[in-house]
Amino acid sequence: MNKYKYHHLGVPTARELPGEDYIPHLKCYASGFEKSPFGIEWMKFDDDCTVPELVKTVPHLAFVVDNLAEAIEGKEILIKPNSPSKGINVAFIIDNGAPVELLQFDSADSEVWPENALYR
Repeated sequence: MNKYKYHHLGVPTARELPGEDYIPHLKCYASGFEKSPFGIEWMKFDDDCTVPELVKTVPHLAFVVDNLAEAIEGKEILIKPNSPSKGINVAFIIDNGAPVELLQFDSADSEVWPENALYR
């Protein structure tokens, strides 16, 4: 059985983001995660971004799981499992109308956390 470990809160925004990073293959910007002790990540999307509208308009919670395939079994899939960067696999599900991101890291060394995370 999977354990769900809080990782971050993704909050969509249309405002300019301080220190934003552009993610070209997703056509979006992200900011704040590395410095937030609570793991809050602000996200801004290009007009032609293909991420589902639910992710672009509703905040999402993200959890680290041991087994992504097991964690999404029987769930409503919003974004299929994929590997946005080396060492990580992610998928989005819908829970009670809200997007939830599930992350599986290949190893503890590949886990990415905010500098001063209060919850690791």
